[in-house]
Amino acid sequence: MSNFSFPRPTEAAPVQAREPVAGTCDQCGAEALKRYPVLSEGGWFMAVKCQECLHSQTREKWTRLGYVTLLTDSIG
Repeated sequence: MSNFSFPRPTEAAPVQAREPVAGTCDQCGAEALKRYPVLSEGGWFMAVKCQECLHSQTREKWTRLGYVTLLTDSIG
């Protein structure tokens, strides 16, 4: 048994910060675009998605482990 203790989270669920992006959705025309990381079967991506219809405006490959950066990822 460890002597470490972690406080119980106060949030009901984790919340991902989403950065507003100027422009309109190609699919529905809404001005509700936000940029944030997403995980799919292809790995981590930084996506710009419409918050109305969830259309992916853009998806760019991100680091292979998302927020975790390994030393080996920065070499070569």
